[in-house]
Amino acid sequence: MPVTLIYYVTASLDGYIARPDGSIDWLLPFVDDHGYNNYYASIDGLLMGRATYQQCLDEGDWPYPDKPTIVLTRANHLPRAAPQVEQLHCSPADALKRLQAQGCQRIWLVGGGSLAGNCLAAGLLDEVVISIIPLLLGAGIPLFGIGIERPLHLLEMRSFPSGIVQMHYQVLKETASP
Repeated sequence: MPVTLIYYVTASLDGYIARPDGSIDWLLPFVDDHGYNNYYASIDGLLMGRATYQQCLDEGDWPYPDKPTIVLTRANHLPRAAPQVEQLHCSPADALKRLQAQGCQRIWLVGGGSLAGNCLAAGLLDEVVISIIPLLLGAGIPLFGIGIERPLHLLEMRSFPSGIVQMHYQVLKETASP
């Protein structure tokens, strides 16, 4: 059975997932479940980039103790957050194969934007679940680190009293017509 790679992410209305320095302090007024607990229960493993991993380490306890995680990194000096965390220097496709070999079918692409863009360009990304925060940051780390055109199909849309709008898309594998 093939794996499903899901980019579950929060972004500002102008398309940034973090401030230019990587800070996500602007999310604090919007901390609430917004379906996160149900989503987290539905996934088997995680794929993340080095910067996102470093941010998790900086915040203290490992937030994903019960899920196999692969961190894509060239660095070999990062501490290991938990026994189920592997740090690898490989392609996203190889990382997904490794997670699949561990029994993972639904994999959360935790971040960041550059990794998401690379997975999208490689045709690996299956779904995007994006929660849009009603805030304009003006600058920062973009949702996708590369410019690529790819059609999406809306599966579901929800709005919350906080002003957050969450959209769930399927990534269509064929490219859009000019």
